[in-house]
Amino acid sequence: MFLFNPCCLSCPGSGVGPHPELPQGQMDSLLSIISSQRERFRSRNQELEAESRSMQQTMQALQGELDSLRADNIKLYEKIKFLQSYAGRAGGSDDTVMRYSSQYEERLDPFASFSKRERQQTTIAFFYTLFLHCLVFLVLYKTAWSESIGRDCTAFCAKKYSDHLHPVLL
Repeated sequence: MFLFNPCCLSCPGSGVGPHPELPQGQMDSLLSIISSQRERFRSRNQELEAESRSMQQTMQALQGELDSLRADNIKLYEKIKFLQSYAGRAGGSDDTVMRYSSQYEERLDPFASFSKRERQQTTIAFFYTLFLHCLVFLVLYKTAWSESIGRDCTAFCAKKYSDHLHPVLL
């Protein structure tokens, strides 16, 4: 969005200087038009901000209502389960029943999430230990290989030296 700045009309070297053919009355009318346009944009911006705030409040209220309804559904499932166990009937296989069944079971068993975290930590610890063992193995292998190469090179140089001196000593 481009807002017209009337101060630039009188700035020297701006290339937008006042035109000699525009009288003062036209300059004042341009200024009032631009000022009214700015005010319209400002009021529209304030309206949009107010609308955005009301939408945010509505969204928060709906999210709270959704959470409340989910909790109510779990409580209803708990009552259904109680009634089914009292009547001795087996539960249905409806998707909705299965979804709330899992949420109900998770709510009843507070140690389920703890055991799940423990299994994940055990898996991470296993792979970390495996990585460290591989790293130590590679470092030891590289060290042993370097020493082996050093011994082989020393033995090779000693043999060459003795081969070189053998004809001279005879």
